Amino acid sequence: MGSRLTDSQQYAHLWGTPELAAVFEERARLQSWLDIIIALAAAQARLGIIPAEAAAQIATHARAESLDLDFVAEQTRLTSHSMLGLIRGLKRVLPESAREHVYAGATVQDVTDTWFALVMREVGALAWRDLHAIEASLVEMAEAHRDTVMVGRTHGQPGAPITFGFKVASWADEVRRHLDRLREGRPRWLVGQLGGAVGVLGFFEPAGPTLRAEFCAELGLGDPGISWLTSRDRVAEFGGVLCMICGTLARIGNEVYELQRPEIGELREPTTPDVVGSITMPHKRNPEGSEHLDTLARLVRANAGVLVEGMVVGHERDGRGWKAEWSALPEVCLLTGTALDLARRLISGLVVDDNAMAANLDRLGGQLASELLLSRLTGSAGAMVDAVVGRARAAQAAEPDRW
Repeated sequence: MGSRLTDSQQYAHLWGTPELAAVFEERARLQSWLDIIIALAAAQARLGIIPAEAAAQIATHARAESLDLDFVAEQTRLTSHSMLGLIRGLKRVLPESAREHVYAGATVQDVTDTWFALVMREVGALAWRDLHAIEASLVEMAEAHRDTVMVGRTHGQPGAPITFGFKVASWADEVRRHLDRLREGRPRWLVGQLGGAVGVLGFFEPAGPTLRAEFCAELGLGDPGISWLTSRDRVAEFGGVLCMICGTLARIGNEVYELQRPEIGELREPTTPDVVGSITMPHKRNPEGSEHLDTLARLVRANAGVLVEGMVVGHERDGRGWKAEWSALPEVCLLTGTALDLARRLISGLVVDDNAMAANLDRLGGQLASELLLSRLTGSAGAMVDAVVGRARAAQAAEPDRW
């Protein structure tokens, strides 16, 4: 049971998804760290740095379910070292002959930064899948409503006619750019980390660069070419892309939130008979989903800001940046996954009231023709400067209260 409200059994569904919980849940995280240690041992064995038998024993016994997690936590607190508790816990279940070869020459960041790359691979794949589904729904909706005329609004006020298809197409266009960003960023983000004490792989001299390449390949990651112990731009950029994705989803959510207002009534969120809008005001149908997209985006922006702060660190190792990432990156990922899942369901079930759109147009009458009227009074597109009447006079003539 989580000590934070967002981790509670009652409310956790608002801040994460089962898929992403499976990535960040403690045993899953520990197993991912152990898999990295296994990969390092396998690469070291191939280069003759440790015995092949030791690497095989590490691969066999490095299982989270085999460890005493209470002991791991106790040793972590006792030593005040981020990785030593896990290493000691693993050594307890290994044959004595293999114990000295665990984690040989590695550091905390070699494991945790490589884990970040694996996390970005998994979360990026989920974002890619969900964004494609959202894009497909939006394109279908845009095509279906390419001729559904509605009020276009600027500064929250009626401006000129548009189609609902046009509005939705702008959402789809923005989603496509996020897909482009994910594709373009993948080779930058999905690289392992093996730097040793200060990043120069001195422990493994002269085999360091070769070992790093072997280690990264073992995990299906790219070789970074140089240590990134204090170069945190990869994590910051990935968090920034997720932040922008949530911004787009919040923009869509805010449109639904506003257009569901009864005095406008052009859109409605999907709902079920079990959903209760208000206990004391049973007539209400609250836009809970679209509202929550904005809430999630605010939290992602805050945590993504921490990731950007992490870029400002010192020398060849600085715990201030990457330890803050341990808290901020999972939050960004969990919240973004929730937003994507919510947006998929909201968009696929969105109710469009084209009759209300037409009624709102009719209610505003000729006011919405002011832009077209202004264009005609000043001459058609491309007209010479000496138009029929001056622009200022035309604007006055087009104002609704002067008709």
